[in-house]
Amino acid sequence: MARTVRHAKLDNLTARARLKRGRQPHYQVLILNRAHLGYRRWPDEASGVWLLRRNDDGAYFVRTLAKADDNARADGISILNFEQAKAAAFAALEAPRRGRLTIRQAMADYIDYLTTRGKETLGTECAAAAHILPKLGDLEVETLTSAQLRRWLASVASAPARKRTRRGGEQNYRESVSDDESVRRRRSSANWIAKMLRAALNLAASEKKITNAAEWGRRWKLFEGVDAARVRYLTLDEARRFLDSCDPEFRPLARAALETGARLSELVRLRVSDFDPAAGTLSIRKTKTNRARHVVLTGEGAAFFATLTVGRSREAPILTRKNGQGWKVGNQGRRMAAACQRAGIHPTICFHTLRHTVGSLSAQAGIPLQVIAAHLGHSTVKVTEKNYAHLAPNYIAETIRRGAPRFVRND
Repeated sequence: MARTVRHAKLDNLTARARLKRGRQPHYQVLILNRAHLGYRRWPDEASGVWLLRRNDDGAYFVRTLAKADDNARADGISILNFEQAKAAAFAALEAPRRGRLTIRQAMADYIDYLTTRGKETLGTECAAAAHILPKLGDLEVETLTSAQLRRWLASVASAPARKRTRRGGEQNYRESVSDDESVRRRRSSANWIAKMLRAALNLAASEKKITNAAEWGRRWKLFEGVDAARVRYLTLDEARRFLDSCDPEFRPLARAALETGARLSELVRLRVSDFDPAAGTLSIRKTKTNRARHVVLTGEGAAFFATLTVGRSREAPILTRKNGQGWKVGNQGRRMAAACQRAGIHPTICFHTLRHTVGSLSAQAGIPLQVIAAHLGHSTVKVTEKNYAHLAPNYIAETIRRGAPRFVRND
């Protein structure tokens, strides 16, 4: 038997001010056993919100209607008084029901959005298939709660790290460890995946497909203090040993990464026309941040790219395999592992570590962080500071001496 809903007095400001604030809404019956008008106000908010709770085949669904007129005059659109909220609730009940958006469809729409914007989608697709869709895919977004998302986030963070597995085979996992650094890394990865889901939900909200955006906004907290990664990089001696240990087909791709600091996705798209031998630069036209940049090469780097491009068609890929085809993202994993084993580099590094090596060694050499940020194509210099500032000699001292207040005048 359904529990009787306590009839809350919601029709004036004084009555609503007396109601207990918090997660639990207060309801009035609109249609017996079918719909209720709700009001909820969090302790730290200046005004509450009107809610509509409807009963569909024994299951309750809650949606936000608008803000209440607790702290501002009602405008009939985004801020409603009691009578306007009732009218909006009845209008919503009488309106034809739209198809219910699931998280699976929201992720598909988001991936399509990224594609139309010219952005890489492989990482998002893999993360969705592995971590989001199996547990959340068939849930309706309108019924999603911050509690569900919080439990899902915790389950992703506590799961062992996945290993590369042959397609169609049973998924392999890394050995579970519980030291502080491993826990931090798993939580940081969980945050990264959660941000993809949040972006998909925010896109759906911005396109007016859903109305309960508050559930994954301020109310859904990610793990804090887990992004202070210890950047792995090679020393100059290790980098030279690594290059010497690469097989002949793979070595040009690895050296191109160390000469430029470019991402793998940027390297595989390079064409002969992107190299300017006169200026000694490479044009990176399509980047993660959608900001084209020019990479300045050393004399040795320019000579290296000259040997790769001389006499070739301007539209040919600069970096190719033995069969003449360009490299693809994902072709290099086993070759990296083999080169690390031959070079005595343990644990094995990933290809992105070569980019970190360029940034780290540049910082140690005293190159300004602003220059490193431009060279690597970081969205802001804050990204560079986060990863490499601790390696820059006298970075803190120079910053303090340049910007700290002076209390004594030099006459």
